[in-house]
Amino acid sequence: MDRMIRGISENARFIVADTTEIVREATKIHGCTPGAVAGFGRFLTAGILMGATLKGKDILSLRTDTDGLLGQMLLTVNSNGEIKGYLQNPDAELLAESENKLSTFIGKGSLRVIKDMGLKDPYIGVSEMNYGDIAQDIAYYYYTSEQIPTVISLGVSFDNEGNIAYAGGYMIQILPNAEEDFIGKLENKIAIMRSFTELRRGGMDLERIVGLIYENVEDETTEKIIEPYKILEEKKISYKCNCSRDKMHDGVITIGQKEIEEIIDEKGSLNVECHFCGKNYTFEKIDFQDDFK
Repeated sequence: MDRMIRGISENARFIVADTTEIVREATKIHGCTPGAVAGFGRFLTAGILMGATLKGKDILSLRTDTDGLLGQMLLTVNSNGEIKGYLQNPDAELLAESENKLSTFIGKGSLRVIKDMGLKDPYIGVSEMNYGDIAQDIAYYYYTSEQIPTVISLGVSFDNEGNIAYAGGYMIQILPNAEEDFIGKLENKIAIMRSFTELRRGGMDLERIVGLIYENVEDETTEKIIEPYKILEEKKISYKCNCSRDKMHDGVITIGQKEIEEIIDEKGSLNVECHFCGKNYTFEKIDFQDDFK
């Protein structure tokens, strides 16, 4: 089971998550190519990190609209750490003459962040995606839209057979009025750290990775850690779709009685597939007899 931990220190808050099983499940559902899952897996991991502070019935949704090979990507995550996602082109592959760059899959365009916190209107933030890199583009969103300096590391790695070995990442956000000395030490440490998936492959668990982030660069004049930190929460996270027959029914009736009847007359039934989990729902005329009286 995947899990996430989050915590805080005097000058920053951090979230670290292992999303290996989430990315494997998404790959199985959507039939992603290695290039597609490398991009989509990072996107799902970012959603888990961003949604780590949700409470109650809060829901966070992310949507990309870019010119990359993957097309549009969409995810929704709730306060229980349950996430689901969709990508437009899961079978995308690079042409033989193209450079094998992940930025080609992500592309440039816009990122939409929607936070439904149970208020009259949800919060909607829109940011440019200019890097073709999910981590950099989300860090840019936080800096420009929420004025929060953010460091994000995301990764998906594969074994020799091309199967997903590890997936996950971490996010560190600088708190208001943070000390410049802390920021400098943190930047120096992050710059020399190996990637999240390399650390996991080396046997490090999430707690050890947090410890490594806060360890100072060893020399005779520095202390062992940059500053004390505290882990506030550990949570299990999973890929989970909350679709249901009733929800699909409510969506279908919005197309109107005439079109519903025409589809059923032509095909014998009306079939609907959930974009997030691939589950199929079949409806017949009797299922709508009480909807258009």
